[in-house]
Amino acid sequence: MLRKLLYIPIALLSLGVAHADEIGVGVVFSDGEIEIISAYYQRDDALSHYSKNHKKRKGLPPGIAKNLQRGKALPPGIAKQQLPPDLVVNLPPAPRGHERVIVDGRVVLIEIATQVIRDVLTDVVIG
Repeated sequence: MLRKLLYIPIALLSLGVAHADEIGVGVVFSDGEIEIISAYYQRDDALSHYSKNHKKRKGLPPGIAKNLQRGKALPPGIAKQQLPPDLVVNLPPAPRGHERVIVDGRVVLIEIATQVIRDVLTDVVIG
């Protein structure tokens, strides 16, 4: 999976690694989480369960879809869906103050308070 490098202002780098992690700069999906999520959605029964229980998505408008990337806030009113319960039980808890959701068929890790996207799994396209 290709990931874009996140620009980190020099002022944040001078704060030290521990403080940068506390404000969410270093919060991303772990390799283990990526494996679990990818394996789950590669199963045929997971995809059929998803399509039975969710409306067919129309997709986001191009401008909003382009902004669905790390470091940007989710636009207000964007439909988020919770991960399936049988996937959630296999994942470790999300980092404190963060949640994993599905947005436009992508699994997204967002900061709850600010709705800033911390990581996006684009290779796990759903629906």
